[in-house]
Amino acid sequence: MATHTPPPVLEVRNVSVRFGGVAALTDVSMVVWPGEVVALVGDNGAGKSTLVKTISGIQQPDSGEILVAGRAHAMKGPQDAAAAGIQTVYQDLALCDNLDTVQNLFLGREICLPWWKGRRMDRARMEKRAREVLSDLDVKIRDTRVPSSSLSGGQRQSVAICRSILANPQVVLLDEPTAALGVAQRKQVLALIERLKAQGRAVVIISHDIGDVQQIADRVVVLRLGRKVAEVTRGGYSRDELIAAMTGALDAAELAALRKELAHG
Repeated sequence: MATHTPPPVLEVRNVSVRFGGVAALTDVSMVVWPGEVVALVGDNGAGKSTLVKTISGIQQPDSGEILVAGRAHAMKGPQDAAAAGIQTVYQDLALCDNLDTVQNLFLGREICLPWWKGRRMDRARMEKRAREVLSDLDVKIRDTRVPSSSLSGGQRQSVAICRSILANPQVVLLDEPTAALGVAQRKQVLALIERLKAQGRAVVIISHDIGDVQQIADRVVVLRLGRKVAEVTRGGYSRDELIAAMTGALDAAELAALRKELAHG
C-alpha cells in the first residue's frame, strides 16, 4: 500500500517583496515541519523581519505563496494568518503594563458572561484557562493578579508566548525572544521553546544570538540582502561558518564544500 508523506506545516515558496526599487526579499523558499524549530539569521537588513511579517499577514508578497499544511493561503492580514494557524510574538511583546497576566493573555479576546448576565467578563473562566496554559508550558508566575510591569523580562516573554498558544496554533513565530534577557531568563525562554516543540508545534525564531541558535534550532536558514544564501542543520555547522554565511564571506556552495572537507578530516 502506498504511503503519503504529509506536507510541511509551513512552506514559503519563492516569495519576493519589494519596497519601491529596493528588493527586501528575492525568491525566498523554506519549509518548517511539525515539532521543529527553525531559526532565521542574518545581518541587519537581511530580510528576516520582512519574511516574518509576510508569513504573519502584515506584509503582502509581490510574488510567491505561503502554504500551511499543504494549502495555499492569501495572508491579507494577521487575522488570515491566525485563522490558518499562525501566531506571531514580536519583540515588543505588546503587553499592557497596567494589566495583570490573565488580562494580558485574553486581551482582545476576553471570555464574557451571557447577555442575560450583563456580558461582563467571566474572570473565573479566564483564570482557569490561564492556569491551564501556564501549567502546560511550565511557566511559573506566583501571582497572576499583579500588573505585568512587576514581572521579569523572562516572565513577560513567557506570557506573550502563552497568549499566542491560546489560539492553539500550528506555527509560532518568535521575533528575538531572548533579546535583552539575563542568563536565567534566557534559559527560561529557551526551555519554553523546547516545550512548544514537544507539543508538536512548528517554531520559527529570529535571533542574532548564535549561541541560542546552536542550542535550540533544528535547522538554520541564513538570509543576506533579501536572499536565502544557506540552510544548515543542527550539528552540521560551526559558529564561524554561520557568521561567514551571514556576512557573505562564504556562499552556500562554499559553505557546503567546507563542511564536507571538515567531515572528512
